[in-house]
Amino acid sequence: MGTTEDTVKRANFKSFAESTREDWQLIVSQREPLISALPGRVTQQLELLRDDFGGFPVDRLEHSLQTATRAERDGRNDEYVMCALIHDIGDVLTPHNHPDLAAAVLKPFVSEENHWMVAHHDVFQGYYFWHHLGGNRNARDAFEGHEFYDHCEEFCRLYDAPAFDSSYDSNPLEHYIPLINEFFTKNP
Repeated sequence: MGTTEDTVKRANFKSFAESTREDWQLIVSQREPLISALPGRVTQQLELLRDDFGGFPVDRLEHSLQTATRAERDGRNDEYVMCALIHDIGDVLTPHNHPDLAAAVLKPFVSEENHWMVAHHDVFQGYYFWHHLGGNRNARDAFEGHEFYDHCEEFCRLYDAPAFDSSYDSNPLEHYIPLINEFFTKNP
C-alpha cells in the first residue's frame, strides 16, 4: 500500500505559468488541513521558547506566559491577550527581527492597532535597557505622534517590561490552548 503522499491527488504543473483552473481548485480544496493545523503550529512555536533562557531570569516561554497573564488579569480582551502571548514567538527563529514574525502571524486576525503594537514593541521595549548597551533608549521617539504610540508604550510598560519576575504566578500554556485554538481557527 502506498504512503499518504502517493494517494493524495496533486497538480501536475512545473511552473505557475502552466497551471490550470483545475489545478488551483485542487490546491484550494486541500488547504483546509493546513489552516486547521495552525493552532497546533502556534503552540509548537511557543513550546520552542521553553527552557531557552538566553541569560534572562525566566525562560522565553515564561516571559510570554507572564506577559499574557498580566494582560488577562488586567481585563484585556482575548485579542490583546493573544498578542501578549505570542509577541516574542519569533525569538528563536528570527532573533534579529522577532517582532516581524509575530506581527506576520497575527496580522490576519488582529486590529491594526494591536498589529502595530506587536510589530514595534522591540523599539519601545528598548527604552528600558538599550542605554545599558550603548544604544538610544529614546529610539521610540521616532514614532512620537503616531496614533498607536501610546498603545505600544503602555503594552511595554505594563506587561512586557515587568514580565521577567521568576516569582510571578503565571497561567500555564495549557490555560491558553483553548484561546489559541479558537483564535487561529476563526476566519480572518
